[in-house]
Amino acid sequence: MTDRTQQTTLESHPDILEMRERHTRAERAATTQRGQAVEALALVTGLYLAASPWIAGFNDFTTLAVNNLIVGIAYTFLLSGFGHAYERTHARAWAAALLGAWTVIAPWVVAGNVDTTRTIVNNIIVGVVGLLLALAAAAAAGETDRSGRNRSARSTPSDRPTP
Repeated sequence: MTDRTQQTTLESHPDILEMRERHTRAERAATTQRGQAVEALALVTGLYLAASPWIAGFNDFTTLAVNNLIVGIAYTFLLSGFGHAYERTHARAWAAALLGAWTVIAPWVVAGNVDTTRTIVNNIIVGVVGLLLALAAAAAAGETDRSGRNRSARSTPSDRPTP
């Protein structure tokens, strides 16, 4: 019986080059001004949404106040840290987009008569801003994914078509 010990290290992983390339692309994308701006604005939007019942003065509508608090916290968690895992946040950005859309329709959908001018204006503005930021995050993550697939599809410079 032979005693063979196999050491599995990251350097021996079959996809190490692709993993390093993806990490490098993600780091480059996260350091762009666009990526940082989307992350910062999404953080402020989520925090405002969570606090909006008390800021805009409709905290008497308990169902909408609780809804905005929960959705705002969830939105903040979905898009915070966006820059650290830029290319992996595509699904999280789409979930945040759904939360933005939900915020727009929430005054008419949640229980109780909470569709006042103040709640509608607040939720439509915050919801549209949140939706646009999430779509920008999804588009940026998608661009990073597409550029990665295009690079990995080309094996050598001689395989590229000439113009």
